[in-house]
Amino acid sequence: MSRSSSLKRMVLPVIFLSFLAGCSMVTVQSQPYLGVPTYAPTNPAQVEILRTEPTRPNVRLGEISLEPQDHPPVSEIEEKLRTAAAKMGANAAVIVADKTQIIGAWVTGPWWARQADPIYGRVIIAVAIRYTP
Repeated sequence: MSRSSSLKRMVLPVIFLSFLAGCSMVTVQSQPYLGVPTYAPTNPAQVEILRTEPTRPNVRLGEISLEPQDHPPVSEIEEKLRTAAAKMGANAAVIVADKTQIIGAWVTGPWWARQADPIYGRVIIAVAIRYTP
């Protein structure tokens, strides 16, 4: 095997992993509330993002939890939020929390002397709402 061939085999994975490390990601989980009527999906482009309590009458449809990683732009976070709320049939999503909390644990050591260190991450919680007449 030539030296340039082995060098390519070593360098290409490093470049690929560096590219992946630069990508941001937003994990989204939705939880509809029990006993709430279901609605047809709405257009995500028309879903409002609110940071204060709405003044219009509404019904709460469920909660949306987002876990952004690697500091994605606000536009990406809002797009994920709009899409998740639209799937529930919402007209708006009200952000009720934006905090850092424990999202996992890093476990090290042998089985007889394990050590667990918390992993902290940003979590954004919103309530999907639908306006009522």
